[in-house]
Amino acid sequence: MRRPADASGRVAKGGRVIRARGRESAGEWFEKLVALQAQLRAPGGCPWDGEQTHESLRKYLVEETYEVLDAMEAGDAREFASELGDLLLQVVFHSVLAEEAGRFTIADVIESIHSKMVRRHPHVFGDVKAATSAEVLKNWEQLKAEERAAEGKSARGGEAGESILVGVSRSLPAALEAYKLTRRAAKIGFDWDNVDGIFDKIEEEKREILSVIGATKNNGRRRIEEEAGDLLFAAVNVARFLDVNPEIALKKANRKFKERISWMEGAARREAKRLADLPRAGMEELWDESKKALRSERDLRGG
Repeated sequence: MRRPADASGRVAKGGRVIRARGRESAGEWFEKLVALQAQLRAPGGCPWDGEQTHESLRKYLVEETYEVLDAMEAGDAREFASELGDLLLQVVFHSVLAEEAGRFTIADVIESIHSKMVRRHPHVFGDVKAATSAEVLKNWEQLKAEERAAEGKSARGGEAGESILVGVSRSLPAALEAYKLTRRAAKIGFDWDNVDGIFDKIEEEKREILSVIGATKNNGRRRIEEEAGDLLFAAVNVARFLDVNPEIALKKANRKFKERISWMEGAARREAKRLADLPRAGMEELWDESKKALRSERDLRGG
């Protein structure tokens, strides 16, 4: 049975969002949001909004993206909708800034993605056949390559002399950048035959980093940093080969580590102690206990 909506037109916390406040359509609410952001930027608007630039907003775009992912995993529909709204605001904000500079408008942004989606789904809007997801993705990559070629940005690395890695942004988080780089290479067949080969590479990188640890020459730290990077790059390759997004996987591992440390701190406090004051052996014991306790909690939640 669907839970009753509150005064805002949404269901109570944890339920499914039914509709936005009032009778307005999504398009009407979108127009209101664009007008609102333009007003905040106009003379007499908000001083903070008026000072922002594309560059100053970069960190918020990244932060809002991760907050959307957190809300998605939490399973709270109200929070998920709210965080998606925060992310949408970033798109609107950047578009308002661009319109002020005479570069493009929010209408250009929407028209661009609408046209792209139609163009890249010829199996829906054209005569191309694609019965499986694999066929859809294959067609998608071919269409993207054709688009880049038409724009003088061929990703084939041949006729136009451009690299297959064109379009992989250097501003991405490092793990995600490595994921995209190796995925591009894999699409032309430059990949491992199986995951065992990548684990062999990790062993090789481990031996190399061990060989430079303790180096006394001036470039010793630089070599350690380089070899540590190679080891991390190989680990990203494992995730990519197993069809796991390493950025999301690492975020989950970070959260799991935080949960375990918090559990350990709580356990220490119950014994009138500080975690930092325990000997290493005591910390290791609590670490093992935290894994068991948190696993039991997840099992009870069905997670």
